[in-house]
Amino acid sequence: MAATKRKLCGGLAVQAKKPRRNEKDSKQPAKLRNMAEEAEEKEKVHIPGPILIFSSRGIKFRRRHLMQDLRMLMPHSKADTKMDHKDIVINEVCETKNCNKCIYFEAKKKQDLYMWLSNSPHGPSAKFLIFSTSWYHPKSQPFVDHVFTFTILDNRVWFWNSQIIEEDAALVEIGPRFVLNLIKIFQGSFGGPTLYENPHYQSPNMHRCVIRSITAAKYKEKQQVKDAQKMKKKGPKTILPHDPTADVFVIPAEEKPIEIQWVKPEPKGDLKARKKGIFKRQRKMKQKMKSGNAK
Repeated sequence: MAATKRKLCGGLAVQAKKPRRNEKDSKQPAKLRNMAEEAEEKEKVHIPGPILIFSSRGIKFRRRHLMQDLRMLMPHSKADTKMDHKDIVINEVCETKNCNKCIYFEAKKKQDLYMWLSNSPHGPSAKFLIFSTSWYHPKSQPFVDHVFTFTILDNRVWFWNSQIIEEDAALVEIGPRFVLNLIKIFQGSFGGPTLYENPHYQSPNMHRCVIRSITAAKYKEKQQVKDAQKMKKKGPKTILPHDPTADVFVIPAEEKPIEIQWVKPEPKGDLKARKKGIFKRQRKMKQKMKSGNAK
């Protein structure tokens, strides 16, 4: 208990003043509490680390615009130069860029595009086939009022990026839009043991081979029909027997007497000679008319 001192001053008891606390000592525990609370909040809230987004060589302009749109949609993304697919090199690039996530676009045959999603450097990673990217979509911006839609349809993942209009709360698609077809999920980063393989996946080479076989089958069928028609034309014609009832309703024509011409017809003159004679007469008439006018 704090001792109280009383002083007699004119018969009145006066309580002694309490000692003042140091302001620094009073502020220090409050700061420690705030730091502890901030540390607890950081542990509760997951802050995503930077993600590396880049591609391989030989990528076309449409796929390059898609990659740039994804970078703009992710404010914590980083870019790097193009390089060939080598899992060790990509993991080293992620380490130098201080990125624990990676999106890598791999172009093959200048017409097929694959997307790798990897957790670097230990995995897991997934490989997708990208197709059906939209043409001439506007450049996406990191809007606060946008909606990402992931839909599973036909064993594929469909992605839409839409913006909310403030007037009527309607959704307007601003892009990008693309479709992901899962191929495999690996245990490691860009490789390793296969954890899952899509049984419905068909490679682009196999798809093109099926289309070529279908068109070749149609061409062969047309050629077979043409050959059958030629053989039918060259083969012996089937002669049908005469039907005796075919001429029942035919009315016979009247028989005309045969006339024999005893006089030889006059020969027709040569057309060229007749034309020459006509031209001569016309020239003579013109010369007479000119001579008459001169007199």
